[in-house]
Amino acid sequence: MACQSSLALGLLLLVSCVSWSSATDYTVGDSSGWATGVDYTTWASGKTFNTGDTLTFNYGSGTHTVDEVSSSDYSSCSSSNAVSSDSSGTTTITLKKAGTHYFICSISGHCSNGMKLSVTVAAAASPSTPSSPTTPSPSTSPGTTTPSTTPSGSMSIGSVRDLAVIGLGGLMGFVLGVF
Repeated sequence: MACQSSLALGLLLLVSCVSWSSATDYTVGDSSGWATGVDYTTWASGKTFNTGDTLTFNYGSGTHTVDEVSSSDYSSCSSSNAVSSDSSGTTTITLKKAGTHYFICSISGHCSNGMKLSVTVAAAASPSTPSSPTTPSPSTSPGTTTPSTTPSGSMSIGSVRDLAVIGLGGLMGFVLGVF
């Protein structure tokens, strides 16, 4: 009975660790979708886009396009050098690289009337590494150290994830040792 409880706890911890890395799926324009007359600058403001997140564009098939373009093509509403283009009615883009991504509708007049979206994508957070001991800076007198900027007792998400993985490894070792 104790072995089954330990195994169940181990699996629960594993599922918890995996769920921390979930990406966000943004529906562009929310209920308005990808359409003319929507302010996509306002829609994107206040949102934090990270690598791995997805953008889902919903629109009538053949009524619009979703073209990923360069910054200059975004400014001029040109799709002649599009990185990708789709007109299927539902376009899902996975944000794979950090930086600014630009999307327009290439139907005549749509982009120039505001049917364009620019999103800035942050790099995915990497697991934190243990910090090195604080060392004196050259300008300090002997016996003093430069204070740390990390509040005492705080941990990053990466640290928590690392601890969970270490704990899970120990737990799984225990469970396997029992069998």
